[in-house]
Amino acid sequence: MILTICPNPSIDCTIELDSLNVGKLNRVDNKVETFSGKALNVAMGIARLGEQSFATGFMFDAHARLFEHVLDKEGVKHEFVYNKGNARTNYKIIDKRAMLTEINDRGEKVSAEKQQELVDLVKKISPDYGIAVMSGSLPKGVEPEFYGKVLSAIPPHVKVIVDTEKANMLSALGSREIYMVKPNLRELENFTGKNVTDLYDMVDASKKYLDKGVKYVLVSLGAEGALLTDGTESYFCKSASVAVNSTVGAGDSMVAAACVGIEKGVPMQEILRMAAAAGTAAVTTSGTNLFYRDKYNEIYSKIHSDKIS
Repeated sequence: MILTICPNPSIDCTIELDSLNVGKLNRVDNKVETFSGKALNVAMGIARLGEQSFATGFMFDAHARLFEHVLDKEGVKHEFVYNKGNARTNYKIIDKRAMLTEINDRGEKVSAEKQQELVDLVKKISPDYGIAVMSGSLPKGVEPEFYGKVLSAIPPHVKVIVDTEKANMLSALGSREIYMVKPNLRELENFTGKNVTDLYDMVDASKKYLDKGVKYVLVSLGAEGALLTDGTESYFCKSASVAVNSTVGAGDSMVAAACVGIEKGVPMQEILRMAAAAGTAAVTTSGTNLFYRDKYNEIYSKIHSDKIS
């Protein structure tokens, strides 16, 4: 089974408009609400690929039953550290030009006592898993060092995968050996301070992660595809051409499929192919919905990974 740790669950409200007119009245064409969070999305993606996952992290009392209902429906087992108040709401505004505007809330404050409770919970349950994923932002009151505290509680035999922004990532990298990270292109450039223009630049920039003990760097490139490198071998997988409904959740879907590939022990190029298929399948769904298995299988059959070094 695969453990996922979500420190900041969210209600994602996707609003579709004809066009976004700043400073003017906008009328909604369609609105969809989903109960998620990056690591919760990963857990559900793993389940959709037929593997077992277990979700933990912080949860907020006012919306806990709604999140739990979604996870139960997807077949994801869970145990959370509960906090008073509401889960944050993130707004994803999509106009008919396929432009995405995001407004992300930070959510309720989490106390030091609750933070320690989650560290203790992860320490208790993580030895039973072969892979653990921690991803996403942190709620109010939680400093970037929390990433390192949580990951330090996971025993060395567990392969840890991290998907988060720079300060949290630095904390994670300083805590233990990280098996895989999944930056997008913007995050890769922000973390390394390098301007990336082609695949070879991406491989070179990825060395900053690898030099800090990371085994694999999976770079998501949106409609262009994805890259996977370990510093010795590097592969690129071009995305299939599909109609894009929403890019939200595509990166989490990639992480989910990569976890399944790692758990199955498949080679690098196959991990990349699986991740690219899931990420591409995710953009065909509306709102923040994840990929569906039949679409994943269809896209997987059409794409392949090519060695670039």
